[in-house]
Amino acid sequence: MNQSTEQASLSHVEQIISPEWVIPVSQNGKRQLTPFHNYSVAIHKHKIVAIKPTKDLLEDYSTDNHLLLPGQALLPGFINCHTHAAMSLFKGLSDDLPLMMWLENHIWPAEKKWVDDKFCEDGVTLAIAEMLLSGTTCFNDMYFQPNMTARAAQNIGMRAMVGMLVFDFPSVWGSGWEAYVKKGLSLRDDYKHSDLLSFAFAPHAPYTVSDEPLSKIATLSNELSIPVHMHIHETAHEIKESLSQYGKRPLKRLQELGLVNPNLIAVHMTQLQRNEIETVASHGVSVVHCPQSNMKLASGISPVQDLLTAEVNVALGTDGNASNNDLNMFSEMKTASLLSKVYTGSAQACSAKDILYAATMGGAKALGLDDTCGSIEVGKAADLTTINLDTLQAQPMYDPVSQIVYTAGREQVSHVWVNGKLQVADGKLTQLDETKLIQMAKTWRNKIEHS
Repeated sequence: MNQSTEQASLSHVEQIISPEWVIPVSQNGKRQLTPFHNYSVAIHKHKIVAIKPTKDLLEDYSTDNHLLLPGQALLPGFINCHTHAAMSLFKGLSDDLPLMMWLENHIWPAEKKWVDDKFCEDGVTLAIAEMLLSGTTCFNDMYFQPNMTARAAQNIGMRAMVGMLVFDFPSVWGSGWEAYVKKGLSLRDDYKHSDLLSFAFAPHAPYTVSDEPLSKIATLSNELSIPVHMHIHETAHEIKESLSQYGKRPLKRLQELGLVNPNLIAVHMTQLQRNEIETVASHGVSVVHCPQSNMKLASGISPVQDLLTAEVNVALGTDGNASNNDLNMFSEMKTASLLSKVYTGSAQACSAKDILYAATMGGAKALGLDDTCGSIEVGKAADLTTINLDTLQAQPMYDPVSQIVYTAGREQVSHVWVNGKLQVADGKLTQLDETKLIQMAKTWRNKIEHS
C-alpha cells in the first residue's frame, strides 16, 4: 500500500455524527462542559477518532454512515454508578417502607424464594433496556448471580462493572464469604478479554460483612487493582449499630481494615461528619450519590456540595429499581441538584455542570474507566448519547447543559452508542425486542404476585 492509498483509507471512517451541539464534558484532563456548536464526531473501530467543526471534519473524513442531528446534543453516555439491576423484577414491590423493614420483611424473603439464574438474567436484561433508552451506556452493579449480569451485558453489548458480591452468610450465589470471593475472581478471569466488562469486589455493607473477609478483600483489591463497591453510611441506624457492635463508626472501621483508598466506591454516604469528609478526600475515595433512593427510603441526604468543595470525586447512581423506582439518570441529575440546593440553603450548590460531570466523567473516574469512557475525547470508546433539544419543552434554548439537567427527560433520548455500536436509534432499541421484554416482565409479576 502506497502512502496516498494508506492516507485515503485512514480518512474513511465507519460513522460521523453531526449534532447541533457536542458537550465533551472533559478535554485533556480538564472539565469542558461548554458546548461546541456545529461540531461533528468521527467514529472508527469502536473509538472516537476526531472531534472538529463539522466543515473541517468533513474535509478530512468520509463515511458511508453520516448521521445529521439538527437540534440535538451529543454527550458522553451516562454512567449509572450503583445498581442492583436484576431487582427490576421487584419494581414496586412493598413500597413506602423504611430501609430495614423493607429489606428484612419483604425484599430478602422475596429474594430467597425467587432469585436464581433465570430471574437475574431476565431482570438484568430488562434493566439494560431501560438504561439504554435513558441514555445510560455503563452501569456498576451489585447483586446475586453476577455471572448472569456479565452474560447479559456482554451479549447485549452494554458496558458494565460487575460486582463480585460478598456476604458473611450463604445465599444462592455462595456458601460463605470465601466461596463468594473465589467464584467472583473466577468469573473475572472468564471475561478478562472483554472490551465491555470490568469487575469490582462488592461486599454488601459493613453490617453484612465481618472483619476477616473485609481484610482479605482489602489485600486482594490492593494486589490486583480491583475496585471495591460498597454501601457505606447509608442510614443513621447503620451508624448506631456499628457503634454498638464495634465501638466505632463504619468508615473508621473500614479505614483500619485498609479499605479507605482510591479503590473504594462508597455508595450513599448520607451520614458524614466533617472529619469523615476530610478522610474521604485525603484518601481519594469516590462517593456515589443516590438521591432518589435515599429520599424514598428516608435514609438521609448526602452532603454532596461539601464533598465537591473538598474535591472528592462524586458520581451518581439510581440504586435498584425496587427502591427508586426507575433507572432514569435524568431525574437523578435534577433531584441531585435541587436536593443539594435546599439542603445547603444555597441556590449555587451542585450546579448543572457539576451534576452532568458527576453523571458522566465522575462515574468513569469512580470505576477506574476514565481512560475508556465518560467524556468525548479522541481515543476513547464511542459511548455516546444524543438528546433531542428541538422539542416544545426544551424551548427557548439558552444553555444546553442547563436544559439537559433541569428540563430534559429520557423520552428525548434519540440515539445511544456503546463501544461504537448503535443500541438505540430514533428512540427505539436496536438489539432488544421491547414487546417481548414487556411480556416477560408481566409473566414474572404474575408469578411473584400470586405466589
